[in-house]
Amino acid sequence: MSIAMPKKINLDQLNERFEKTQPEEILRWAMDEFRPKIALSSSFQTESVVLLHMVSQIDPAIKILFLETGWHFKETLDFKNEIVKRLKLTNIVDLKTDPKKREAFNTKTGGKPYEVDPDYCCQINKVEPLDEALKGLDAWISGIRRSQSKTRKDIRIIEEYQGGIFKINPLANVTSGDLWWYLKEHNLPKHPLFDKGYLSIGCWPCTKPVQPGDDERSGRWAGKEKTECGIHTFMKPKPVKQEAETPAEKQEGSEI
Repeated sequence: MSIAMPKKINLDQLNERFEKTQPEEILRWAMDEFRPKIALSSSFQTESVVLLHMVSQIDPAIKILFLETGWHFKETLDFKNEIVKRLKLTNIVDLKTDPKKREAFNTKTGGKPYEVDPDYCCQINKVEPLDEALKGLDAWISGIRRSQSKTRKDIRIIEEYQGGIFKINPLANVTSGDLWWYLKEHNLPKHPLFDKGYLSIGCWPCTKPVQPGDDERSGRWAGKEKTECGIHTFMKPKPVKQEAETPAEKQEGSEI
């Protein structure tokens, strides 16, 4: 892929096409278009396994980014190791914050940064390490879906951000039911905490079981206004270039 290729991408056309396309085709397009400057981020939850399995069938050596915050459930780390071995994934990168910054903040907050300032806790343990890892990449594959929460209902399958990076959301219009069908069809395992009500799993201090009737991310930062860690909101969308008005259009509105 030449460096100039991303500039030729027509986002509107691609998004219209991919709305009726299987996630595997979207992934193949993205990996062919951007390889080797492409990576997938994964939290190694139950539904994460679907995307991990799909990419493993295309290229098990794709770079997979895991945010090692130091606060994960042991079950998550064990599940991660199981999936990596099972799918024969060979390029897992654990992202960690600067240890001095982490230790200073932990000390300042009495060892409970997630209670004192959860936003900054996510900032240094998730946002900053991911931001650094994305430098030099042309594309980032994410597993977020519109049906997960109100904050994600408007995501597009292909998004472009300032800095020249494209974000690929191949599961954007996929439902939880679709994912469970895929897991069953391919005999894939689920996270050991799922059956205990943990439908969306992050760091153990900030994750609780989901209550009946609530959306699947309601167990994250329960009781707080916080709904996102920031890794899907810190990047700014690239401004859409407006087409220049024709002389006739300018004349038509000149007296308004």
